[in-house]
Amino acid sequence: MKFFTPATFEFLDDLHRHNDRDWFALNKSRYLQDVQEPGLKFIGAMKKPLEKVAPYLVANASKSGGSMTRIYRDTRFSKDKTPYKTNVGIQFRHDAGEDIHAPGFYFHIAHDECFCGAGCYRPEASALAKIRAAVDADPKGWMKARDEKKFQATYSLWGESLKTSPRDYPRDHPMIADLKRKDFIGIAPLTRDQVISDSLIATVTGQLKASNSLMVFLCHALGVPY
Repeated sequence: MKFFTPATFEFLDDLHRHNDRDWFALNKSRYLQDVQEPGLKFIGAMKKPLEKVAPYLVANASKSGGSMTRIYRDTRFSKDKTPYKTNVGIQFRHDAGEDIHAPGFYFHIAHDECFCGAGCYRPEASALAKIRAAVDADPKGWMKARDEKKFQATYSLWGESLKTSPRDYPRDHPMIADLKRKDFIGIAPLTRDQVISDSLIATVTGQLKASNSLMVFLCHALGVPY
């Protein structure tokens, strides 16, 4: 079953070039038809795969407050005042967490890149401390999760790291490169052809399965089931 089409990318490409309210007002029907509607259908179609593969991740196809992020940017504290996001962002959040900091799975398509992400993006201080403590306490378990064959073949660990060692960990700690991470998330690229294919659900489900070793480690570190 197809969800996204070339028209989805045509809209995102155009929005990237014309990110202003007047243009969006004239093209809102395209957004609803070519972006929002297929996005919500995709979320609905992911419910069964999630129940089988990752039952604690939530697929919420509500138009507001659900898995699909709003297209409107919050520009209050940003130097970039463009009003709209030029990507489709879909978050399958862990039901134990209220925001993106909990371990979760993310689907992203935009004019310039498409990918799936798994793990914790910029976890809050207490969560980050727990993850670092788990890496410190069980380095073999972390390396097994990080270097698992399916994960390695599909994902690359992504994100920012501290320039110096985190508090309470020595600079010569054998796991210092991982302990310095601010993000514990893997990124798996997708092509446009994969996104508009009728096998998108199978592709994304396969990437979700491949993230299992990372997700299990992070959820265990944070004391939530997976």
